[in-house]
This record gives sequence, C-alpha cells and structure tokens, in this order.
Amino acid sequence: MTSYLQKAGTKLFEKNLEQYRPEDPLYEFYTDKRGKQRRRKRAIPPGLSERDAKILKSVQRRAHYLDKGFSICGLRFGWTFIIGIIPGAGDVADVTLNYFLVVRKARQADLPAWLVRRMLLNNAIAALSGLVPVAGDIVMAVFKANSRNAALLEEFLRIRGEEFLKLQAEKAQGTVQSMSKKDSQQVKPGAGMSDDAAVTAPQQKPKFLSWSRSSRKGKERAPSPGEMGRFVEDVELGPAALSGEAENSTIALQKR
Repeated sequence: MTSYLQKAGTKLFEKNLEQYRPEDPLYEFYTDKRGKQRRRKRAIPPGLSERDAKILKSVQRRAHYLDKGFSICGLRFGWTFIIGIIPGAGDVADVTLNYFLVVRKARQADLPAWLVRRMLLNNAIAALSGLVPVAGDIVMAVFKANSRNAALLEEFLRIRGEEFLKLQAEKAQGTVQSMSKKDSQQVKPGAGMSDDAAVTAPQQKPKFLSWSRSSRKGKERAPSPGEMGRFVEDVELGPAALSGEAENSTIALQKR
C-alpha cells in the first residue's frame, strides 16, 4: 500500500512538474501512426532571413546541450547542472556560458530591448538559485533558463516571419500595410534580408589583364613603306621602319 501511494505521488509530482518545465529547444515530440512517441528536430519558422534562421538553429542547439543534453532514469539535464555542482566556480561558469552561448548569440538577430531584458532575467533567476547548495542546483536544472530563452527567441522570430510574409502578400495585392509603425520597429519584418542578398548575389571575378599583353593588343603593326600615307595611331616602329622613313625624307628634300 505504501509503495503504491509513493508511486502515485511520484507520478503526480512529475505531472505537475511538466507544467513548469520548458520544452526541449531542439526537438519536438509527436505520435506516429502506430501510436509511438517519437521526436524530430523543430522546423524553422517560415519567412525568416538566412541570418535569423542560422541564429535560431545555433541557439536551439546550444540550449539543448546546456539544459537537456543527458538523460538518466528519465530525468534530463545538461552541462549547466554538471558544472553547477562545483561550488562557487561552477555557478560563475554557468552564468558565463548562459550569456555568451545563448543570450549574446540571440542578440545578433536585432531583438528589442524588452526581450533581451527578459532573457537576462531568466539568467539572473538561474544564477540566484545556484547560490543555494544542492537544492539550488536542482532548481536551476528544472528551471532551464537556456531553454526558456530559446523558446522566447523562437516565438519572436515566428512572429517576425509571419509579419514579413503578410507584408509581402499585402504588397502583391496593393493593399495598405496593416502593421503599425511602432510594431514594425519592434518586430522588424525581413530583418537580415539585405545580408542574404549580399551573400547570394553572384560575384563577378575581377579580370586581371597583363600590362604587356594589353599594351601589345592596343597597338597595331608597323606600316610598310607603301602605307606611310595612312593615318596610324600608337604604332611601334622598328629599326627597319625608322631607317626607311629617314631615307624617304632625304629623297624628298633632294627633289626639292
């Protein structure tokens, strides 16, 4: 009877814990046709630039390994929990990794200030909880600040992509822009698209011409003695041509 109540209590605790546990930032779970639960990588929201898509993938991958990279007896934890066990230095290392690997990378997507503050608040909660020995590390492992920050980034970029696609449809139909100017400055639909154009634009290779070759192509052959009356520009005269021209001028002077 006692074991049965203990199992029931454990299941109830795990069920309530799922409400406070963020989802895996890299994988999503689904049920196949046979009724088995499987996982697959999360799809990138449509309408994003190549830059934003790369940033989101990087943040999701880093947050996954920091928070849920390992699994023992059904409990998932990451490097933040392992490093946080080290007193003092582990907490400092966790705060540093959380900021530089996740928040700093996410800020490259031109996020609004309020969203960055929210991410920093999650990191602060994790850092304060880590100061409490043992119990604080468990709370930090359950809270999973990096997964929460990755979810915030994904949701924001999803809205950005949807608004960009909506703007493209409105431009094609010739309708008036529905998003206000203030919201557009916050969301920034199409952010990073100019970078894509610069990357994907075909680059023409510069043509390097030899000076000697170009100079030879630009110059014509030396005229023969019978062609001296023709107007010729940029002609290289050899020794034979110069001597022939001198003889012709001497004959002309003698005739005069």
